[in-house]
Amino acid sequence: MTDFSDLVAGYGRFREHGWAEQRDRWATLAEGQSPKVMVIACSDSRADPATVFDTSPGEIFVVRNVANLVPPFETGGGRHGVSAALEFAVTQLKVEEVVVMGHGMCGGVQAALTQQFAQADPGEGGFIAHWIDLLDTARDRVTEEHGAGDAAVRALELETVRVSITNLRSFPFVQEAEAAGRLKLRGAWFSIKEGVLWVMDDDGTFAPAR
Repeated sequence: MTDFSDLVAGYGRFREHGWAEQRDRWATLAEGQSPKVMVIACSDSRADPATVFDTSPGEIFVVRNVANLVPPFETGGGRHGVSAALEFAVTQLKVEEVVVMGHGMCGGVQAALTQQFAQADPGEGGFIAHWIDLLDTARDRVTEEHGAGDAAVRALELETVRVSITNLRSFPFVQEAEAAGRLKLRGAWFSIKEGVLWVMDDDGTFAPAR
């Protein structure tokens, strides 16, 4: 398993090759960033959007969290990490697309289905429970249709994308940019087992990317 010393060794390889061999690119990036796409993805170590989309530094602005969720627009209470990143991407970087990417075998989705952290205290699953309760309505709908088996897991993984896109549209600055044609919202789902990316159509259905 990789530990910190392995990461430092990896840095050495990057410094010798990736950084040194693309010195001009890094010099340009040192002056600022101008990505055209924001990706909201899961924190899962197996679903890195930079790997899935084969991008280089500076090409995508990424936010990762449990189950690739976007909360609805709200101004009170707590901290707003996802909202702040979204605001920065849309209003300051002027990204042209926001992509929500779910994935297979998502632990956050599994927790939402089983409700294994319900009533837990912070530090024992409570933070997780309060985050994934964003999926409560979708979970109830999915379990009513699919039960609690593999089909339900897959269906709820896709629902995380739809829920997040719906919540994206609750932000006034997203509404404004989308209405003006400056911003497009995209959905995708990555199958870890098959290595296949599914892309969401305008009607909410998913199909393998061509």
